[in-house]
Amino acid sequence: MDGQPAQAIVPEPFRFTPSAGPVTGPAFSLAYRVVTTIFVLSIGVWLSLVWLGENVRGSSALLLWFLAAFAMCVFFLYWILKGRTSIDANALHQTWFADKHVAIADLVSVGVLRIRGLEWLVAPRIHVRTLTGKSVLIHAADPKVLDEFERMASELNAFRRREPNAPP
Repeated sequence: MDGQPAQAIVPEPFRFTPSAGPVTGPAFSLAYRVVTTIFVLSIGVWLSLVWLGENVRGSSALLLWFLAAFAMCVFFLYWILKGRTSIDANALHQTWFADKHVAIADLVSVGVLRIRGLEWLVAPRIHVRTLTGKSVLIHAADPKVLDEFERMASELNAFRRREPNAPP
């Protein structure tokens, strides 16, 4: 030892720049949002019919449980309708009731989970893992956002496979 302090071994951060600059799109497809809205509205109509029926009028505790479940459905419908996914040179982001935010420099792996041909109904997802072991699932329905995620996944795989001292 020559009296020099030991340097910490820190992996080189991954860098990614979207080809068309920052890209933003809906987290869920239009068809998914429409089907979910119709489903929640149907639950609301059903709840109204049950409440107006003779069997439930006297039971306010049961009605409160129904209303609590319906309020939860409306809460998630709001975030499905409002949710947006974006990617820029610094981070991945999805607006949700608890926003999802992952720095690109912290990425270890990226996987695009989709059912080709059914993206209009089943919302594609991006599964990312970070250097700290955090695992995040981000929804993305916009084709431009999905293309950038697929390009990022292939670039990250190539980046992680190369030799530690190889030039970028």
